[in-house]
Amino acid sequence: MQHVVIGAGPAGVTACETLRRLDPGAEIRLIGEEPEPPYSRMAIPYFLNDKIDESGTYLRRDRDHYDRYRIGVSRARVAAVDSDAQHLSLEDGTTLDYDRLLIATGSSPTRLPIPGIESDGVLPCWNLADARRIHARALPGSKVVLLGAGFIGCIVLEALATRGVDLTVVEPMDRMVPRMMNQTAGGLLKRWCERKGVTVLTGARAEAVQPVMPLVIDLDDHRTLTADLVIRATGVHPNVGFLAGSGVDIDQGVLVSECLQTSADNVYAAGDVCQGLDMSTGQFHVQAIQPTAVEHGRIAAHNMVAGCPVAHTGNLNMNVLDTLGLISSSFGLWQGVDGGESAELLDAERFRYLNLQFKEDRLVGASSLGLTDHVGVLRGLIQSGKGLGVWKERLMRDPTKIMEAYLGAVQGA
Repeated sequence: MQHVVIGAGPAGVTACETLRRLDPGAEIRLIGEEPEPPYSRMAIPYFLNDKIDESGTYLRRDRDHYDRYRIGVSRARVAAVDSDAQHLSLEDGTTLDYDRLLIATGSSPTRLPIPGIESDGVLPCWNLADARRIHARALPGSKVVLLGAGFIGCIVLEALATRGVDLTVVEPMDRMVPRMMNQTAGGLLKRWCERKGVTVLTGARAEAVQPVMPLVIDLDDHRTLTADLVIRATGVHPNVGFLAGSGVDIDQGVLVSECLQTSADNVYAAGDVCQGLDMSTGQFHVQAIQPTAVEHGRIAAHNMVAGCPVAHTGNLNMNVLDTLGLISSSFGLWQGVDGGESAELLDAERFRYLNLQFKEDRLVGASSLGLTDHVGVLRGLIQSGKGLGVWKERLMRDPTKIMEAYLGAVQGA
């Protein structure tokens, strides 16, 4: 059996290791585009702020790991997939046959349609090559403009601020991290960052970058910023371009069944490129977070070997973020549901916030800021789907009773 996995991120590496355990005699090939050993993008900020060196980003530290697992690691770019013939065409002109194929190609930064956005000195922060260039340019006291204060942007913000740069963040939405925080929590986070010396401009959008040094950034409110370095962190999109004409159906990402199989026979998908099941909504969405990628990789590998013994029952949409020491989190349907109820706790002076969202007597979503004790409990209570009974009304009166509610409703204590 020839298993081929395209994409050397967490989903691909987890899949290859699982395949080896399940199919000891198979040939397994992992194809990645980058020259480094497989690494975690989530570790890049720690490299930027000098907490780790490059090797600290590697998914597996042992230099002989892939040899011991008999996983052949190739550095190549896949140009096309022919699912009828079951082979890949690589950009170097060679082809590679497969019996089972996993698409785990992840995502890439979205490019803004802004004049000058490709100028020298305007960089994404997505791979190790980007990180090396940023590390060399983001020196203490240098002026840096960060475009985007979403989840990725705030991770980059943390790394840049600790490097001692003069940092300005430009976010087009009315609050920071708009896909995981409401106006209250996003506003608290902005105030926290400003207290830490970061300038945050919300409701502002870059319209052009003038390719001179220092760089000049024109905003849509007629203000201008100057910078030695501009970093764009304005979202990502799944890497699906090479699948044109492959027979693999695409929507937002690669469409899959509950077995993570695509519309093409013997072809599966996992990770950021995969439009998998969201347990909260029952719909299929791209969830570009590492825990989902790892679980996808494991499940896909089981099904590549043995048909469909493991159904993917869905992942919980979740984010946990550390921004200059302030922990924020969101889980499930944190924005609430039609006809639902919510409970809110706010201590603005201490940067504490908790929001619980209910559907009937079930907790279906939550968001928090500055409260870390019960993050795991919030996740567990939402994932369990258990009815809270009398604890729903108690939480409506006092949202801090979440541990007691968990013990009472889920564990029967």
